Amino acid sequence: QVRLVESGGGLVQAGGYLRLSCAGSGSISSINTMGWYRQGPGSQRELVATITSGGSTNYADSVKGRFTISRDNAKNTVFLQMNSLKPEDTAVYYCNVRDWLGVGRDYWGQGTQVTVSS
Repeated sequence: QVRLVESGGGLVQAGGYLRLSCAGSGSISSINTMGWYRQGPGSQRELVATITSGGSTNYADSVKGRFTISRDNAKNTVFLQMNSLKPEDTAVYYCNVRDWLGVGRDYWGQGTQVTVSS
């Protein structure tokens, strides 16, 4: 019964900032990668950023230098600090956990809308 709940989305002007949070619950192992993906209007879902349980991060080129991913391992929570937002960042943002225990399993949140106006 793993559950991921995103929060923090909203409407912001270009150049502004938002912080997304994703709280996980249930039987998530300590060996996992958490991340954020997004799907903009008329676009396919794309990776935004990931972070391992050890703290290693990976970012899409489009957000590098503007977004920062972090996590609280004890609480199975991942954050995405989004600064210098652009209209192109408008999308539904989805939280993902890839659990490496056993065969491996992906879990997804319900998504949170981020809209950046120009």
